[in-house]
This record gives sequence, structure tokens and C-alpha cells, in this order.
Amino acid sequence: MPKLLQVDFPFSGPFGAEMTKALADLAESITKEPGFIWKIWTENAAEKEAGGIYLFENEATAKAYLEMHSARLKELGVAEVRSRIYDVNADLSKVTNAKDLTNF
Repeated sequence: MPKLLQVDFPFSGPFGAEMTKALADLAESITKEPGFIWKIWTENAAEKEAGGIYLFENEATAKAYLEMHSARLKELGVAEVRSRIYDVNADLSKVTNAKDLTNF
């Protein structure tokens, strides 16, 4: 069953197009993580926060990624990483235009 991982943390920038340029290599590396399906990048320059909403194939791969990502962020000086893992209701999500998730 797919799992949704929500992560956010304090971030001083860059944001917008500058973030896209600065983190392009990181984005590419994330696509190679075990169990990774997709990520929506989130940013809020006014609140100085960033993060993402990820979809993983299962809870084990979501937890493994979260552990690795949290350690990486802490090495970069991020003191607090907030996260949650959710089940996905594939049937209702499909009604509201999400991709068909029944194959996971």
C-alpha cells in the first residue's frame, strides 16, 4: 500500500527559480531512492519554510527515506524536521483526480 510522507523544516532559501537551480541535482537524486514514486516540492519564503509531499511504494521505503533525509538536513544545520506518514485512500483520491494508485 502506498504511503504519503509529509516533511517540512525551517529554510532560509533560496526560493522559487533560484531554488530550482540550486537543488536540481538533489531533485534528480531523489528520483533514484528505493520505493520513490513522486514528490511535490513545497516552499514558503514569507515563513522561511520548505519541504515536500512524497509518495512511496510502502511504509518501509518512506521511513528509510525519512531517516536518511532527516540526517542529511541535520548535517546542513536544520535543527527541526517535522514529518508525518499517512495511508492513502486510493479510491477517494482517484475520484478527486489523483493518479490511479491501485497498482502499488
